[in-house]
Amino acid sequence: MPDTAVVVMARYPSKGQTKTRLARAIGDETTLQLYRAFLADLAHHLAGPTLDLYWTYTPPDVDYDSFIAELAPTLARYTRSFPQEGADLGTRLHHAFAWTSNIGYKKTVVVGSDSPHIRRGMITDAQNALDETDVALGPADDGGYYLIAMRQPHDVFSGIPMSTSVVTEMTITAAQRLGLTVSLIESLYDIDELPDLLRLAQLLREDAARAPHTAALLAAMNLSVHGVR
Repeated sequence: MPDTAVVVMARYPSKGQTKTRLARAIGDETTLQLYRAFLADLAHHLAGPTLDLYWTYTPPDVDYDSFIAELAPTLARYTRSFPQEGADLGTRLHHAFAWTSNIGYKKTVVVGSDSPHIRRGMITDAQNALDETDVALGPADDGGYYLIAMRQPHDVFSGIPMSTSVVTEMTITAAQRLGLTVSLIESLYDIDELPDLLRLAQLLREDAARAPHTAALLAAMNLSVHGVR
């Protein structure tokens, strides 16, 4: 068994429950298609024989393995899933680390599902950082993080207001308060609102390989700098 688990915090695409801020700009149905493309690209980047990829999903009563088998049939055999647990995002993140630690992984890298343009090298950078540090963070441009990696399931989540501009800063402070060392890897941006999506569309027009499923869908959507034409 590899020493590292990669875990994607994911949602089962459901109308009216998926990326609601973005849905206000582009509509529920288009948002569902887009989120499915995000997940397909994450599988494309991260699933394979050299990485142990897990989806930790919500809501807990769905058959996420079957969903992934339908979404990415050639890659599903390289992935497994387990439900999220906890009343808030911080608790669910902590549970993900505890779950992988309990089954024997020495390192865990957790990423969100809002950055389909993540590169495999960012995962490698986080793995390597854990050779010398306790916590590795991939900062997001909005003040949160798109990636967090640890060797042990330390609680660096309690009391931190998630989805705010101070998440990375407060997480570093929480880690240091526990006597942990922290490293930062390359920053990235999440796709939460229309300006983020337009930024991604421009990137993918220049380099579709960064997220090929999302690139194809955005090309079909015909996004302009003002939104959907």
